[in-house]
Amino acid sequence: MVDLNRIATEQRNPDTMDIDRVSTLEMVREINREDAKVALAVEKILPRIAEAIDQTALRLKQGGRLIYVGAGTSGRLGIVDASECPPTYSAPPEMVMGLIAGGYPAIFKAVEGAEDSRELGRTDLENIHLTGKDVVCGLAASGRTPYVLGAIAYAREIGALTLGISCSPGSEVDTQADIGMSPLPGPEAITGSTRMKSGTAQKMILNMLSTGVMVRLGKVYSNLMVDVQPSNEKLVRRCVRIVSQAARVEPEQAEEALKACDYHCKTAIVMIVRSCTRSEAEQLLAENDGLVAAAIGE
Repeated sequence: MVDLNRIATEQRNPDTMDIDRVSTLEMVREINREDAKVALAVEKILPRIAEAIDQTALRLKQGGRLIYVGAGTSGRLGIVDASECPPTYSAPPEMVMGLIAGGYPAIFKAVEGAEDSRELGRTDLENIHLTGKDVVCGLAASGRTPYVLGAIAYAREIGALTLGISCSPGSEVDTQADIGMSPLPGPEAITGSTRMKSGTAQKMILNMLSTGVMVRLGKVYSNLMVDVQPSNEKLVRRCVRIVSQAARVEPEQAEEALKACDYHCKTAIVMIVRSCTRSEAEQLLAENDGLVAAAIGE
């Protein structure tokens, strides 16, 4: 039997005891005051997040994958983060993946009992042919979800790097992962409702993790997402704007260069700045690990 009194995310918040009796404006002020604590809690574990970014980027450069594993809200947050990487950074769909206890149906509706199976965590990783080159990031606000713990244990068995994101420092997810990232944002405004502060904390860490990894993989130049996939008209226009800003040219020149390289922003930037052909720009990028700054000599 789980002792909820010992779980950080299940504690009662003394500052919101009257949340059901105050005005609606005061209600949202109380929630907002609690939300303001999240970023400060995440700030305290930034060295751990930085370590996770560097280690993950190294694995991905060698052909590994980043695989998020979670249940409920935590699992859905991992899936959201993974699904944004291909359109934002042209990352292959398999580079960043999200697994949730209960599979696809659990994205939309709770699958009872799925999160309680350690074996299911192992099986789901076996089904995607996990290897020692991969990174498994377990997400569990409470830090004790059996599905996540089973996945971390299996990943460690085969030599994959394991990360843990929870809001319970010292929990099993925090301590059993190679790199644990566990901020302590404090009790929820509504006791045990971990989609609130705990969910926000996990989302912030996921944003940092995937963004930081993509920066280290050369998919960002300055603060521009130069590997964006032009999959719709809005993103085509964004490509033009990115190249125009990065190469300091008018939009018309940026678009001309983009058309000459099938709308690959990084290539277009190098073509313009180095006054070279598409093939020469591609060669420069290849010689510099895809880093635009290095390719243009900055």
